[in-house]
Amino acid sequence: MAPNETLAQLTAGPAEAGPLPSINLGFVLDMNDPTFWALVGLIIFVGVVLYMKVPQAIMKSLDDRANGISAELSAAEALRREAEAKLADVQKRASEAEADARMIIEAARREAAQLASAAEAALVARISQREKLAEERIARAEADAVRDVKLAAVNTASQAAAAILTEQLAGKAGETEFARGLSAVTKALS
Repeated sequence: MAPNETLAQLTAGPAEAGPLPSINLGFVLDMNDPTFWALVGLIIFVGVVLYMKVPQAIMKSLDDRANGISAELSAAEALRREAEAKLADVQKRASEAEADARMIIEAARREAAQLASAAEAALVARISQREKLAEERIARAEADAVRDVKLAAVNTASQAAAAILTEQLAGKAGETEFARGLSAVTKALS
């Protein structure tokens, strides 16, 4: 048996049917032609696809995906703008912090200069005060020395005078002179 005969027996079924009719619609549709049945299958497939609304589902899916991508792009753009704003804020704060740091450093330098000049003035004042104290001590020492010298001179002079007077005033004249001097000292001390 030839393969074509087997195909014919399978398609014919138990009772052998004759060839299918042809339709003439300005062009010939031969129902025995496999191309016709492929066309019929394609039309049925397209009909089922349209009936099941597959193109709308595909379009909806693509629209949803496009909307999702658009939303992600919008969110990414918003995040980018927010990041740029934060970057600008951070840069502004950094420049303000640098300016503050420069001002603090300048203020510290001025304060250090003021403290140095105050310390120098205090040192000069202390040195001046110590010099004054030293000069006062020297003046006191000089005064003490002059007083001591004067006392020594007075003591020496009084001893010399006493010796001279003792030599010159011997006897009764000496006692009278001594009594007069004693009364003068007593009056001066009272």
